[in-house]
Amino acid sequence: MNRAIVQSFLQTAGQQTKGLWHTACQFLWPAVCGVCLSAIEEDNGGLCRGCWQGLSETLGGDYCRGCGKGVSRYGIVQNRCGGCLEEEVIYDGFCRAGFYDGVLKQMLLGVKFRDKIELLDYLGPVFGQAFAAGGFAEKTDILVPVPLHWRRRIQRGFNQSFLLAQYLQNEGLRISEDLVRIRYTPHQWQMETDSQRRRNVMGAFAVRKGHHFEGKSVCLVDDITTSGATLRECSRVLKQAGAAAVYVAVVAVAEGTN
Repeated sequence: MNRAIVQSFLQTAGQQTKGLWHTACQFLWPAVCGVCLSAIEEDNGGLCRGCWQGLSETLGGDYCRGCGKGVSRYGIVQNRCGGCLEEEVIYDGFCRAGFYDGVLKQMLLGVKFRDKIELLDYLGPVFGQAFAAGGFAEKTDILVPVPLHWRRRIQRGFNQSFLLAQYLQNEGLRISEDLVRIRYTPHQWQMETDSQRRRNVMGAFAVRKGHHFEGKSVCLVDDITTSGATLRECSRVLKQAGAAAVYVAVVAVAEGTN
């Protein structure tokens, strides 16, 4: 039999076998949305059309570069909104990917409390774009994930802030875990008031001996912020350690909180 005919036959048979296997896999293990678990086509990018739409609705928008809360660009004075204009903002820049609601909220909760870290593959690129557009990516020397206490780190199995920082990392930008949480505290979302949140994290962070923050521009990385108390306390500790500037990059800001 002609060699070319044999090769064509084998190629066609292989494609048909691959197609049958693909069909069988779709039947036995149908693709589902990573958020709502509804059935989807494999070429939907891992989320259903509704969740893609819901995610896009929570991303972007104008926000205050001091606290991250959504505000019209016409409501900004000296790079601050009216809500934080008179407050001391210890960090030097702020960027966010979106606000903590809808599909974005579901995805972040899924990562944090249901171990669905695969959802970071959707959030990471969006977060990277927000960081690049924040105005301080090129000024940043070190990425610093907001740390978990070792007890919570063991319970959860990972620090989602560290995983998010990896999406911002490049050849000239390293991640440092020299900021540590030295006191176990309740979750910030369990606190009812801003003053309780501030007291909850006061003195909860420190830097390791031999750190490299002196004279460096540092970017704190976190998944969610509510009152900003944790970020302010981390920023204070980093500046006491000699950081020349401290920026903040978060995936989501909880609207409606101060």
